[in-house]
This record gives sequence, C-alpha cells and structure tokens, in this order.
Amino acid sequence: MKIKVINKSKHELPGYATGAAAGMDLRANIEAPIVLKSLERTLVATGLFIELPVGYEAQIRPRSGLAFKNGLTVLNSPGTIDADYRGEIKVILVNLSNESFTINDGERVAQMVIAKHEQAEWVEVEELEESDRGAGGFGSTGKK
Repeated sequence: MKIKVINKSKHELPGYATGAAAGMDLRANIEAPIVLKSLERTLVATGLFIELPVGYEAQIRPRSGLAFKNGLTVLNSPGTIDADYRGEIKVILVNLSNESFTINDGERVAQMVIAKHEQAEWVEVEELEESDRGAGGFGSTGKK
C-alpha cells in the first residue's frame, strides 16, 4: 500500500524494523526537550502529515519499551487518525511513573499501525438474538 506523506520533520520517515512488523516508530520533532513529570501529559509533534485511503485508519499506540521501562504511554490508546485528517500527526503521551522523563528531539515516542476498517450501519430492532454469554461482561467469562 502506498500512502502520501509530507515530512516536515528533521528525521527520516517512519519504517518497519522487521519484515513482519505491524507498527512503525514515530519520532518526536521538537525544538527543545520536554520534561514530563509524574502523571503529566503532553502533546508531542512528529512533523508528519499523511493522506490515507478511505477505509483505512492510522492507529497510534504506545511503544512497549517506553511503557515497561519508563511508564510512558499513549493516553488515548489507540489514537485514531481518520482518512480525511490532513493535520500534523501528534502523540498524546502521559507519564505514569513516579519519576520525570525527558523527551528529546528524535526520540521514538509511539508506533503507528495502518489498519483497514468498516463503517457500520445501525439497524434498530426490539430484541437481540440470545447467545451463550448473554449480558455477562467485565470478567464474567472467567468465573467458574
């Protein structure tokens, strides 16, 4: 799949680290380091602008290493970039650790996954078909 991109960042375009990778790392494109204190959130610019085909979205997800080692995650995970959005890709990061974390220019802050999606059409009804699960939720399938 080919996706149109404008790169206004100081960094190379995102790429796949391996042949089977689903996500591409996004890098911070910032003029000065951002110190993110415990429980603070910030919006990190990437300098990237994309034009997705209709029927696709770009999902912004946390990087597992940053999450595990530093407590940094994407706040609205996964964030969705719709096919008709033409603004700069930005990442909402939150620091869930007890220590400050410094985000530097070029730091890999999130990953982006391109995914196909459908649009649903609602059909209003008076009843839903019965199922084995029924209305059980919030851990109900794990009960014995």
